Amino acid sequence: MAISFWITTTLVSLWLVYRFVRLRTLNNVEVNRQHLLQVLDRAGPGEEPLIEGDSPPIFLGFFHPYCDAGGGGERVLWTAIRDVQREFPHVICVVYTGDIDASKEQILFRVKNRFNIDLDPRTLAIVYLHARYLVEDSRYPRFTLLLQSLSSMVLGYEAMSKLVPDIYFDTMGYAFTYPVVHYLTHVKIATYTHYPTISSDMLQRVYERRRQYNNDSQLATSAIWTSGKLIYYHMFSWVYGWCGSFAEIVMVNSSWTKGHIDQLWKTEAEIVYPPCDTERLNVLDLNNRMPKIVSVAQFRPEKDHAMQIQAMAKLFEKHPKWKDEKDLELVMIGSSRNEGDERRIVGLRKLAQELNVEKYVRFEVNASFDTLVDYLGKAKVGLHTMWNEHFGIGVVEYMAAGLIPVAHNSAGPKRDIVTEYDGRPTGFLADSVDSFADCLDKALSLSKQDTIKMASNARAAASDRFSEVAFSRELMRSLRKWLT
Repeated sequence: MAISFWITTTLVSLWLVYRFVRLRTLNNVEVNRQHLLQVLDRAGPGEEPLIEGDSPPIFLGFFHPYCDAGGGGERVLWTAIRDVQREFPHVICVVYTGDIDASKEQILFRVKNRFNIDLDPRTLAIVYLHARYLVEDSRYPRFTLLLQSLSSMVLGYEAMSKLVPDIYFDTMGYAFTYPVVHYLTHVKIATYTHYPTISSDMLQRVYERRRQYNNDSQLATSAIWTSGKLIYYHMFSWVYGWCGSFAEIVMVNSSWTKGHIDQLWKTEAEIVYPPCDTERLNVLDLNNRMPKIVSVAQFRPEKDHAMQIQAMAKLFEKHPKWKDEKDLELVMIGSSRNEGDERRIVGLRKLAQELNVEKYVRFEVNASFDTLVDYLGKAKVGLHTMWNEHFGIGVVEYMAAGLIPVAHNSAGPKRDIVTEYDGRPTGFLADSVDSFADCLDKALSLSKQDTIKMASNARAAASDRFSEVAFSRELMRSLRKWLT
């Protein structure tokens, strides 16, 4: 009886707290919107917002806590905002970000510098989230996926408490925020998912590890631990699927991501390939390319920059002729987000020294878009080593710029990008240090004529399937019914 009373009291208390929080959030909707419009100079004090007559603006909220990171996901964000501004001038785009140390002007300057994207500040607002530190993976050495996801719910609440949009558009993949947004506001929810938080590939890896441990009696403790981890992953995947079911419009960046999201969320996601500035890259000359290898990727652990350095060392070991090539160089171009990335770069420099390839490796950290284009215009090969890269916009940039891509034989590069076009190859795929070294040798050894032939075909494939025009067309097709 006492237990039943305790459960009932707890449930009633939770319901009352929920009702209080929801009413408080909804009561501040108009106040927060009017304040934001005044900041944007869309309306003066005491005036009604007027956009094209008496129609109130539509608030489109982009949930992107790391909007100033400078990666492929951020290109998607800012290109989407630019496209919305072009077609729907009555829409106020709101970016929820945790980059509290960057002003709106600084963020827009870097968007222009990194991506060559011009935005109208009059219909763009930045809402700062001070609780972003809660979703940093470094905070959770154990149960990282679960604790990060639960913490994102706090971040989602902070966003809604500061401004409730008409449409909540998650462009980073924080699915655990969807039930928070739904139950607090009942606004429409859209998502552009780059990478599922958990996938069947992760479950398969843990399952194979458990089977390996079960076959060895000396590893019984590890088998028990791995079995527990498998149960944890299965439970997490179920909750993740439930959260994803709140999204009414689901867009993904590749066929690999679509397969996992459709399975977990029980949905039919639309594939909208990320935008690449193919027009600017297409004008780069294909002649007189130098034997340089370019790597474009944020300095995150999953990008596996270490494998690139190891592949360079293996290239010299298996194909020593390249040691005499004075212009041969691996140029790593990427942004550094935090101290963790900085430590990773230091470790990569040390690895290059240990493998005696430091003079062949160059680091271009937080480089401008012009610097990126300069290297893409003179290099011959583009290198990408991440396993199960959901898409791989860097690989598309290689192709559009006329480089020969050498990418990991998995996920996006394998299924969507480095595929045959017009019946001919567009690059090389590898899955180990040895195979990457061999593919680098093949790409570097191509004659000028064969290089131009393959690069031209790769460029045509990139322009046809992954241009900003193609992205804009598909994105607007999904959002237009909500923005008109």
